[in-house]
Amino acid sequence: MLYEVITAYRPSNRTFYWLGQLDFARPSIYTATAVEGPWSRLTTIGTPYYAAGLLVDSDDSLYVADGNTTISVAQLSPDGRSQVRTQQVFTTPPSVGTLEGARFYKINGQYYIFLTRPANGQYILKSSSGPFGPYTMRQVLLDLRGPIPGGGVPHQGGLVQTQSGAWYYLAFVDAYPGGRVPALAPVTWTPDGWPVVQLVNGAWGVSYPSPVVPTPPRQVTPMIGVDTFEGTALEPRWEWNHNPDNTKWSVGNGLTLRTATVTHDLYWARNTLTHRIQGPTSTATVQLDHSAMRDGDRAGLALLRDSSAWIGLKREGGATRLVMVGGLTMDGNWNTTGTGTELASAPVSGTRVWLRASADIRPGAARPGVFSYSTDGTNFIRLGPAFSMGNDWRFFMGYRFALFNHATKALGGAVRVTRFELSVP
Repeated sequence: MLYEVITAYRPSNRTFYWLGQLDFARPSIYTATAVEGPWSRLTTIGTPYYAAGLLVDSDDSLYVADGNTTISVAQLSPDGRSQVRTQQVFTTPPSVGTLEGARFYKINGQYYIFLTRPANGQYILKSSSGPFGPYTMRQVLLDLRGPIPGGGVPHQGGLVQTQSGAWYYLAFVDAYPGGRVPALAPVTWTPDGWPVVQLVNGAWGVSYPSPVVPTPPRQVTPMIGVDTFEGTALEPRWEWNHNPDNTKWSVGNGLTLRTATVTHDLYWARNTLTHRIQGPTSTATVQLDHSAMRDGDRAGLALLRDSSAWIGLKREGGATRLVMVGGLTMDGNWNTTGTGTELASAPVSGTRVWLRASADIRPGAARPGVFSYSTDGTNFIRLGPAFSMGNDWRFFMGYRFALFNHATKALGGAVRVTRFELSVP
């Protein structure tokens, strides 16, 4: 599991450094000469860093700030491969509670450790005497009304500076079931060097003037729109639910998913391909060729998180049926507690079908997901009851649309997704 990853740029060797905590105990450092990669592992450090921030100092030294309530700073070797010093630099007062999620900066000669108070506050430590302190603390925000109705307090994230010198706080808002939604607000600095978030009527603004930045050297592909899976690689917006078996999928003239796991549990099925849901509401529609499915196979489109549901196809006894399945659940330790119950079905003919999932991820509302299907790509028929998406904070990544194909009897079957479309009202 990845936990609290952070990147920093080192001008001396024109290299980006990525520090990530793997399985909560073994932080690894990866490097790349371009932020989009390719990335290669530099080292794995034996000392665990909890919710860490990485700083490249002006003298080229590498430092890591980390901790929960007790905050420490570690210095890495010049090559970044090992730790050479560590020191506790701050203990959070009991009146504040927990501070974590360190981000480490040097700004105008001052050292700053930016810390979150989960999940309703942000604090900052400042040192004028070097990276090992001593540090003094100031509250940045606490219980501040956020920009998303029904959502939480903006917190965590980090400080960013534009090319023109303007400063912003890029935070996130807990807005389940959608996940953590980025929020940006301008920052000014007091004469003695403390950041101040610019509020609107005592709250984080629903909107601010857009930052003035140069035209980016490359455009980012929008999350909404059509993907027909041409070329030789998946677009960056796609994410596997597990490390994939690369022998069991391919792109080019559509996405082919060959069964990679024999299981009755979707959570354990490899090669489930997921896509972030867009808020406040969005709809995913897939065109699926199911002619190569085999007996016992399950394929379709899911709303995937700790409580899940899907629409898709069951191949049994030589016949294929359309089904809507709910009741897929996990507990707080990621253990499956329910593999699903069929709630509705319909006959299907031919070799292709269109599947649709519409998701309302507004926090505090009913959070419904609705499934439907079509045999012509134009007229859609609802299948099954509305699915109420969960909002447990422990699964903070949020719901995702998921394309899947797994076996319950034997491997060998396949489906081909010829078109995926994500649309918003």
